[in-house]
Amino acid sequence: MKAKYFTIALVALLICGGATAQKKSTKNIVAPTGGITTEMMQQMKKSYTGTASDKALRNILVTNSPAKLALNYENATAFDSHFSNKVESKAITDQKSSGRCWMFTGMNVLRNKAIRQYGLPADFQFSQAYLFFYDQLEKANLFLQAIIDTYKLPMDNKEVEWLFKNPIGDGGQFTGVANLIDKYGLVPAEVMPETFNTNNTSSIGSLLALKLREDALLLREMAAQKGMTPERLQAKKTEMLGTIYRMLALTMGEPPAQFTWQQKNAKGEIVATESYTPKSFYEKYAKTDFSKYYMVMNDPTREYYKVYEIQYDRHVYDGQNWRYLNLPMDDIAPMCIASIKDSTMMYFSCDVGKYLNRDKGFMDVNNYDYASLFGTTFGMDKKQRVSTFASGSSHAMTLCAVDLDKDGKPLKWMVENSWGSSYGYQGFLIMTNDWFNEYMFRVVLEEKYIPANIRAMMDQKPIMLPAWDPMFAPEE
Repeated sequence: MKAKYFTIALVALLICGGATAQKKSTKNIVAPTGGITTEMMQQMKKSYTGTASDKALRNILVTNSPAKLALNYENATAFDSHFSNKVESKAITDQKSSGRCWMFTGMNVLRNKAIRQYGLPADFQFSQAYLFFYDQLEKANLFLQAIIDTYKLPMDNKEVEWLFKNPIGDGGQFTGVANLIDKYGLVPAEVMPETFNTNNTSSIGSLLALKLREDALLLREMAAQKGMTPERLQAKKTEMLGTIYRMLALTMGEPPAQFTWQQKNAKGEIVATESYTPKSFYEKYAKTDFSKYYMVMNDPTREYYKVYEIQYDRHVYDGQNWRYLNLPMDDIAPMCIASIKDSTMMYFSCDVGKYLNRDKGFMDVNNYDYASLFGTTFGMDKKQRVSTFASGSSHAMTLCAVDLDKDGKPLKWMVENSWGSSYGYQGFLIMTNDWFNEYMFRVVLEEKYIPANIRAMMDQKPIMLPAWDPMFAPEE
């Protein structure tokens, strides 16, 4: 018993002694600079004086969005829907609650050509569900094969970490459209229609990512085993992809290998009935030499007139990485104008949410006067916004119109969106040229609209950029 009481007393003494020692040791610690002091707080409070105008503004702002109150009334008259040069667009598509803007945009470019060439109905569409099925399957394979390729690297390696953070997703860019269509062809929308899960991708996307991460851990373990052969790893990967295929087929339907389709004219009358494979249908209605399409980009944080490539930024393991030529806006705009004048739409992407008047579908740097509302400035230029993560490409649309002044200079532009016909201006978004310069990032042009001197620059060896660079998040 004495030993027990002695132990308790000793523990209590140590605790008290430790507390005392700690208390004494903190007496000599100087408070670090950089914290908010009482004096600083008093100085900051002077910025809000509580005047009648301050209180009135506070009473309004606490119950309203700043965007609603900062809407620039003087700028309301700047909106008009006249365009000097316009590629006639057809029925507006709707990607619903999915990140497939890149796919809708790329296919809308091809759809417009097919409708005009074959006299198809205005609401004709290629099946986004068909291509999305293979997009997800190919991305799953890209991820699992990359896990095999990097199995010798530790889990905390930056590349491996990025792979596990991004096993699959529904976003993308134009290279994915080209590689997927070249490999799998196309089918009409009525042959493989949208499902709940193609229109609402988050749930199935989360499950696919969870399963792929689980499979990736197993592949890393197998690859590290002594005597493991590439053949056994490929066999295991194929087995894993079989599970992914089944999950996709259950939620999206299984892609057709062959189908019969009735071609209709603009009046909806049947003019032909034939059987196709996805590849033969593509060959007839949308055959495209994607090697003659080039992406140009305006990224002021990097050197102009250089070609860049983004590691892992592809949809198909055996396809091409995202590659682009970085150009000033003064070089990009004339090529876009030339394409529109020749009735050719373009894949286009931008930072769509910035200064967007959602009611009108109008984008202008003067739409919202936040500076006057809060009595401060928001003065970063495009380079500063990109380098501080304040801006980047977030959405792809189809560039289809430009309004030129008497000297041939652009005043405003218009894009066909994929958010349904009730959004914006009848399904379109209109942007001033000032907005275009500040928030446009990339466009895909056909070779014939690119001057020879710029086209020659695209043959240079690309500078490889890491997949985790924030500038290259997939468009949604």
